[in-house]
Amino acid sequence: MQKKSIDTTLMFLILALVIFGMVMISSVSVYSSFKVTSRMVAAGSLGETQNYFYLLRTMFNVAMGIVIMVICSKIPYQFFEKFARHIFIAGFIFLSLVFIIGTEYNGAKGWIDIPGLPSLQPVEFMKLGLIIILAYFLKKRRAMIADIYMWFIPYFFYVGLVFLLLIFQPDFGSILILAPVTIALYYVWGGNIKYILLAIFVALIGAISIYAIGKVAPKTGVGYISQRIDNFFRNSHSIVETNNRDDKDYQMKQWLIAIGSGWFFGLGFGKSIQKFGYLPEVQGDFIFSVIVEELGFFWAIILITIYLLITYRWFLIARSVKDLFGKYLALGITIWILVQASINIGVNLNIVPLTWVTLPFVSYGGSSLLSLMIAVGILLSISRNAEYKPQNLSDILHAKRRVIF
Repeated sequence: MQKKSIDTTLMFLILALVIFGMVMISSVSVYSSFKVTSRMVAAGSLGETQNYFYLLRTMFNVAMGIVIMVICSKIPYQFFEKFARHIFIAGFIFLSLVFIIGTEYNGAKGWIDIPGLPSLQPVEFMKLGLIIILAYFLKKRRAMIADIYMWFIPYFFYVGLVFLLLIFQPDFGSILILAPVTIALYYVWGGNIKYILLAIFVALIGAISIYAIGKVAPKTGVGYISQRIDNFFRNSHSIVETNNRDDKDYQMKQWLIAIGSGWFFGLGFGKSIQKFGYLPEVQGDFIFSVIVEELGFFWAIILITIYLLITYRWFLIARSVKDLFGKYLALGITIWILVQASINIGVNLNIVPLTWVTLPFVSYGGSSLLSLMIAVGILLSISRNAEYKPQNLSDILHAKRRVIF
């Protein structure tokens, strides 16, 4: 039976994550807010220091994100299919602008700062744009699956264009997110396994080559990647015991201390020590470490459970909608969020090499939150057209992929 209303369970789970993120930013960003506003006071652009600078910005981003989510949920998702090419081209041009007017941060030129406007990170919107064009392409070329020149080459041409821009920024974290999305969509479409293995092999060769270049020429733009991989394979105990405050392992040391300090129930909300200037980017990429430090692994497990529930709901939407564009788009967005959350948590737990990736819906970041809320709005729109039948997670995991997708 066709649904005419949105998936309210999904909406409330997302809002729960967003609210939780705001609450944590109110705690973890106190010292960071004081530092940044102190510089603003010294420059004469602010009257007095604040402890809630990042919280106010997050509240504004959340309010704007909710409005955008509601608007997108009321737009028929077929609109994004109709203008898929235009959306991709606009996103590609926007991403290309970082090479002209972009601002460098953490060694990557991926931000656009326009006076009087919030800083924007184009890649966050390009992630969604790429998923939209791939879903559009897979639907249109469904009947051409046997012709390698009509689907395989054009499909990876779109992906290659985006990856090329990300390599030159460089932004390998976004590539690490988009690569599994690209391969997964290709797989559920019915692509040949040997081509998937070939793509993975080429990706591994590329990764090894980048690592080797970074080792041989550490002053190149990829030298930091080799250092991060080397740190990843170091013993965590030896890293924590080092006393150096350089860029090689200091950050890793601090997030390991934060994780280790929390234990199961944490030090208590607001009682983090690492947020007071020890752990950089505490309100962004490493907010999970402070969540564990303050609230313990108990709340970290609850947080991970919410992500898994959201993924489950999104897979239900992807399975239940009949239209192929809606099906592929829902699946692509689902894998995007799941992979990004897994990478961020994996980095904080030291089971993935250091990568600058935010925790979806929780970390501070206007561009990230807005692009995610647009994606959620699209999913809610797709959920209006889903035909729900009795099913459970076991059915999804054990059914044949061609039946589901």
